[in-house]
Amino acid sequence: MDKFTLVNKDRSRIKIFEPFEDVSESSPSIDAMMISYGCVYKRSSKPVMKGSRVQTIEEARKEYKKLLEEGWRKTSIYNSYFELKESTF
Repeated sequence: MDKFTLVNKDRSRIKIFEPFEDVSESSPSIDAMMISYGCVYKRSSKPVMKGSRVQTIEEARKEYKKLLEEGWRKTSIYNSYFELKESTF
């Protein structure tokens, strides 16, 4: 399952949908989605993330569909800000 980033019509709000893996289990499975949300103040700067929540995949799909109906659009503009960089020691 992939990570999806949506931005509203005004490009002032952002939501990121990504698979949630429970690392506390011995064999993690993907059965939920983490939805992070935040504000975009300038297109050229990193969005300010306000929080996140975990929902079932079905609930996340409903929210994703509702946002698309409201005019939110899928984007990849902000993906570079949220890529995890592996640190080397």
